[in-house]
Amino acid sequence: MKTILTRGLHKGLSVTWTLSKVIFPITLILTLLRYTPVLPYFIHLIEPLMSGIGLPGEASVPLVLGFSLNLYAGIAAIISFDFTVKQVFILAVMLSFAHNLFVESTVAVKVGVRWYIVIVIRLSLAFLSALVIHHFVPFKQTLAQYSFEEAQEGAVSGVINIIMHALTTAFDSVWGLAIIVVPLMIVMQLFRDLGWLDTLTEWLSPFTRLLGIKSNAAMTLVAGLTIGLAFGAGVMVEAIKDDHVEKKDMYLSFIFLVSCHAVVEDTLIFIPLGIPVLPLFFIRLLTAIILTRIVSIIWTEVEKNKQII
Repeated sequence: MKTILTRGLHKGLSVTWTLSKVIFPITLILTLLRYTPVLPYFIHLIEPLMSGIGLPGEASVPLVLGFSLNLYAGIAAIISFDFTVKQVFILAVMLSFAHNLFVESTVAVKVGVRWYIVIVIRLSLAFLSALVIHHFVPFKQTLAQYSFEEAQEGAVSGVINIIMHALTTAFDSVWGLAIIVVPLMIVMQLFRDLGWLDTLTEWLSPFTRLLGIKSNAAMTLVAGLTIGLAFGAGVMVEAIKDDHVEKKDMYLSFIFLVSCHAVVEDTLIFIPLGIPVLPLFFIRLLTAIILTRIVSIIWTEVEKNKQII
């Protein structure tokens, strides 16, 4: 048992170090950009797109912050404005599909997936879902009632203070990564060495077959579904390597997860915004299943045609 724990700890620290080299600099840069004219410039650029999806210009603020940073930044921006329930629901769906794009798309490279594929899929799903909801989903035009007080981040001024704040945020991101990834890598090692992974794979095999993915990608799916892409990337890297996941299954797994990852946490945090979260959950899950299945069918047909040629 001691050997298993030691091996898991070593893998956890190794993965944390690998991912921290991506997460630390990106978090640092994005935090610094919040105190420059760059972020307001991008917000200004995206404003004209808002009316086409049923949102006011102010909605560009939570979208840009959520897309570039994370859901918490997006939610903090949402509660700074008065939106209707429908507008908040549209924002919640968009941010669920596309958030923390820079970090999560960059760590995708560590798994072996091209970063631009991740960004294109997630932004496409965000804006397409917004269009559908805007035109076809009825909502009462009432203002959203937020069930918590707005938490304003303390004002940071001065070059030194801003740099220190950015460094602290970046270090906190790495620490948050470590306290999640290291224990999970130990648990993964236990699952493998004690034979529990085979049981988990067997339980999930009907679901993976539905998606067109081989069952040895089960751990990759579990990691992404439960803890998300950024934190789950380390677990996915090791799972892909240790479980010999093929390129096709790796891509299909990631396509599913870019639509539906950290599904419990990312859904529940929207409850205080006063919107129905159950439809939000099912929109993400069904979209992920349908999209992954379509890509799986197309991929299989392309492979068949190549064999014939």
